[in-house]
Amino acid sequence: MSFDHTHELYRRHVNPGMADLVKFMGLDSTERAAEGCYVTCANGRRFLDCLGGPGVFTLGHRPAAVVDAVRDQLGRLPLSSHILLSDLLAKAAAAVAEVTPGNLQYVFFCNSGAEAVEGALKAARMATGRPGFVATEGAFHGKTFGALSASGRDVYKMPFEPLLPGFTHVPFGDAEALDAAVDDRTAAVILEPIQCENGIILPPDGYLSALRDICTSKGALLILDEIQTGLGRTGKLWACDWDGVTPDIMTLGKALGGGVMPIGAFVAVPEVWRIFEENPYIHTSTFGGNPLACRACLAALSEIQRQDIPALAAARGAELLEGCQALAQANSDFITAARGRGLLVALEFTDSDLAGLVIAGLAQRDILAAYGLNNAKVLRFEPPAIITADEVQRVVQALGEAIDATKKLLSA
Repeated sequence: MSFDHTHELYRRHVNPGMADLVKFMGLDSTERAAEGCYVTCANGRRFLDCLGGPGVFTLGHRPAAVVDAVRDQLGRLPLSSHILLSDLLAKAAAAVAEVTPGNLQYVFFCNSGAEAVEGALKAARMATGRPGFVATEGAFHGKTFGALSASGRDVYKMPFEPLLPGFTHVPFGDAEALDAAVDDRTAAVILEPIQCENGIILPPDGYLSALRDICTSKGALLILDEIQTGLGRTGKLWACDWDGVTPDIMTLGKALGGGVMPIGAFVAVPEVWRIFEENPYIHTSTFGGNPLACRACLAALSEIQRQDIPALAAARGAELLEGCQALAQANSDFITAARGRGLLVALEFTDSDLAGLVIAGLAQRDILAAYGLNNAKVLRFEPPAIITADEVQRVVQALGEAIDATKKLLSA
C-alpha cells in the first residue's frame, strides 16, 4: 500500500492531525520492518531509531531471544484461562520482584504503563484509607483518567475536566513545597525519578531522599514511576538507584516487554498487597499477565542482565551527551541546555519551532527523534542501548548538520 493511501486512511479513520504532521516533517513512507537500531520503510528507506518507542526498544527492535520466546509460546498457550494458575505469570512476577529495589515483592501485570499507574493509585488509596495524592508539575504518567489526574500539563487535562479529585501538584525538585503539601489525607506521593516528557529533568541532589523521608514520617506511600526510566535506561537498573531510594510502589512498562509485547506492571511491598486478602479480584485485567507477555518479560529481564544494559546505556549515553553539550556550547544562541543521564538525553532550544525544525532535519538525514510531550522546546534521544559508538557519532554529526541547516533557513 502506498504512503498516500496510508496517509488518506489515517486521515479518514485514525488521526488526521497526526497524518498531516508526519507528512509535514517529510516522513513520506510507512514502516515495514525493524531490526536492532533500525526501522526500514516500504520504499527501502532505513532510519536509525533514536526515539525508541519512546523508551520501549532498550534491547533494540526484535531482539532474537525475546522474539524466539514469544514465538515458542504462541504455539503453546497464547492467552490464559483465568481459572487455573499460570506458571509463567508466577515466574515473571518472581523475576520482576527479584530485580526491583527494596522490599518490593508483589507484582500485578497489566497491558501498559498508564494501566500500571491506575492500579498503583487504587492500591495506595485502599491500603492507606486516605483519598489524596501529591504529584509534580510537568509530570507525565499517562492519559487515562487517573494517570492524567496525576500528570502535570494542562493542555492534555483541560478538555477532559473534571478529572479525579484529590490531586495536588507541586514543583518538581522542591522538597519544601512537597513537604508542605503532604498531610494526613495523603495516600501517596507519585512522581518520575527523572521527568521524561517534560524534557529529561533531573532531580536536585538529595531530592528523592528527602521525598522518601517525608513520606515515611507522614505515613504516605511513595510511588515511583519507572515506566520510562527503568530497566537500565539511565545507566543503572532503576533511576531511583542513583539516590539509593526505594519506593513502596513502583510502576513499570515500556521496555519490560523487550520491545516485542505490550506489558505493564505495578510492584508493591507486602503491606500494600493486603488489599487482595479480603477480595483477590478487587483489581483485575483480562489480558494482563497473559502467557505471551510473561514470556517476553522473562526473556527481556534475562537479556537486560546478560548484556549488562545499564553499562551499555551509561557508556553510549555519556558519548551522546558529550556531543550534544558541545553543540549546545557552539550554538548557545539557539540551544539553552543539553542534559541527560544514560540514554535519556535532551537538547532544549529557545523556541519549540526550532526544536521541530531540527527534528525534521534529523529525519531528512534518516534519524528518528522527537520532542517531549510536555515540553515542545526539547528534542530528546532515547535510542536502544545496543547502539554503537560509531552510530552515536553519526547521530551527533547529523544533529550538527540539522542545526546548521535550520539556522541557514531562518537567516535566509
